Amino acid sequence: MSTPCWFIWSAARSFGPRQSPATAPLCRRLLGPGSANWRNMSSKRQMDHLERTASNYRQNALYPAQVCGIMAESETVKRLRIAVHPDFSFKAGQWVDFFIPGVEKVGGFSMCSSPGLLQREGIIELAVKYTKHPPAHWVHTVCTVGSRVAMRVGGDFYFDPTPSDPSVDLLLVAGGVGINPLYSVLLHTSDLLHLNQSSGGRDYNIGSAHLCYSAKNTQELLFKSSIIEKCGEFPNKLSCNFHVTQQRAEVEPHLQPFVKGGRISEEELQANVDPQRTLCYLCGPPPMTEAISKTLMDLGLPKDRILFEKWW
Repeated sequence: MSTPCWFIWSAARSFGPRQSPATAPLCRRLLGPGSANWRNMSSKRQMDHLERTASNYRQNALYPAQVCGIMAESETVKRLRIAVHPDFSFKAGQWVDFFIPGVEKVGGFSMCSSPGLLQREGIIELAVKYTKHPPAHWVHTVCTVGSRVAMRVGGDFYFDPTPSDPSVDLLLVAGGVGINPLYSVLLHTSDLLHLNQSSGGRDYNIGSAHLCYSAKNTQELLFKSSIIEKCGEFPNKLSCNFHVTQQRAEVEPHLQPFVKGGRISEEELQANVDPQRTLCYLCGPPPMTEAISKTLMDLGLPKDRILFEKWW
């Protein structure tokens, strides 16, 4: 496995056995069991990551890992490149339990990279927003290139079609740092399109994918240049709209065709919903997730085709 920051791994530790999700209908088989994603996340007390995700699937193994790159994704978000154990694997949309030596609290961060990058380079990426929660605070104040951590993959919210699965259209709706798992799904979709193209149509044939992404301003739109680039590679398959709710500065020219003022509208959702073909992923603040879910159901999209991750 070729990567400039590869190093010798110690043996991975394992936890007790845990059962994988049962086989389910198509949309659940593609995206993971939907019932867990509809759980009620409201609480007067903010729950810890492990407590909040206790009912979710987790892999058995805890793998050692090492930070091999750090960059500022925005003023408040750091993006980590992490070299992982050769046996480490994940599905687009999943997260990791993030264990830091000397830090009691366990972090929970969604991958913002594709399984394809892991296969090619042995690398995953995480984008972590600054907060005072100990794992995120460590990322922003202590973490350096070379820092060693440990990770365990979990989550029932993912996109992992097989070549024989029926073609679907994806609607990805993100708010703020909720873009992380959906960016992973978008990158995986791009990889699937490239694979299908190179195989002459023998790999999974996705219909289309449209991303609606809302943030306060364009500075807080993570991965925006890469998203535009991916959409440009497959203009008939991939599309995106960025929504800014508190933009004061002038929008940069290269972003202008993609940026809309205000919240994600019912009209845009309606234009990208086919009740028979659409699978929708939602990830963002709970009030946004609940409002978008209701709108989608009012538009005729079945509840079991609306999958979401609510983390805060």
